[in-house]
Amino acid sequence: MDYKYDLMTKEDFEEINKQLERKDSLDILKWAYGEFGEKLVYSCSFGVEGMVLIDLISKVKKDATIVFLDTDFHFKETYELINKVKNRYPTLNIELAKPELTPEQQAQQYGERLWEREPDACCNVRKMVPLERELSKYDAWISGLRREQSPTRANTQFINQDNRFKSIKICPLIHWTEEEIWMYVKLHQLDYNELHDQNYPSIGCEYCTKPVAEGEDPRSGRWANTEKTECGLHK
Repeated sequence: MDYKYDLMTKEDFEEINKQLERKDSLDILKWAYGEFGEKLVYSCSFGVEGMVLIDLISKVKKDATIVFLDTDFHFKETYELINKVKNRYPTLNIELAKPELTPEQQAQQYGERLWEREPDACCNVRKMVPLERELSKYDAWISGLRREQSPTRANTQFINQDNRFKSIKICPLIHWTEEEIWMYVKLHQLDYNELHDQNYPSIGCEYCTKPVAEGEDPRSGRWANTEKTECGLHK
């Protein structure tokens, strides 16, 4: 079968997932790189799920391409982690994708502190448009979504029809629990963002991410005090 977004039907995706439903994460990655090869990219936010996926990907394709959406607004701990990952996996191709506008140009065009006034617009400029640009180079992309993370992700499949980016989205970790993610990190002594130890379960841009109190929704620290729960990449 020719796995191209515009050639596949909803039924095609259902059939693929039926064939892969009993496979584990490593099997899904082997299938994905076997089918797409160099036309597959991992868009990584370098959260703790990302550390697991990078390690798994390195076992399947040592020179895989990984793209990080560098909004210019990330925590210093995030940039430090990226450098650690580059040192640990020197054969991986880790690229930082920048928005077309610098923070200064964005302020001139949209006004100061756009993330406070119109967070969706800020995410569009600094995340959505850059990712759309990057994904246009590939036939499929990998994401670290897990069903347990939020109600909006509960129905995520291994292989997904991504209508937003006109692509095929592959999610190898859908069945993993948070406990299993951390068990893998500790077992393999993987680096991870130090902010996770400071009550930041989900880490995005510095201006839009707050620590989460015990018992609160893990994603409640993202775009706190707004109704926004997703940047738009996974809607």
